[in-house]
Amino acid sequence: MQGGINDIVQGRDVGEAAGNLRAMVRRGKELGLQVVLVDVLPWNNGWPDAEPDIRRLNELVAAIAQDEAVPLLPFHDTLEDPDRPGRMREEWTHEGDHPNEGGYRRLAEVVVRGLEGEGIPV
Repeated sequence: MQGGINDIVQGRDVGEAAGNLRAMVRRGKELGLQVVLVDVLPWNNGWPDAEPDIRRLNELVAAIAQDEAVPLLPFHDTLEDPDRPGRMREEWTHEGDHPNEGGYRRLAEVVVRGLEGEGIPV
């Protein structure tokens, strides 16, 4: 489960976005689903204005994962450019909003490793 970037794009409160994610996690668990959270990706076209909100939301997502005892996969750090914090590496996005094929491949590797590490069949 991933969410929140559209809330940030639309100028909504990140606390409210986190509350909505928490409710979805709880509902998924009530339904007996295996819930896995991923954090929000860097957003090149929103940088630098959106970066503080993305980082705050990711802190809240990590707290939700811990409180609700669900795995958290590190999508943000997987695609963040260490030389340009808050942004994806250029080779992993073609338009600055979404990952490209190479970016999605990296995220898929994180999903497979993360699920296998949690004992969840892939």
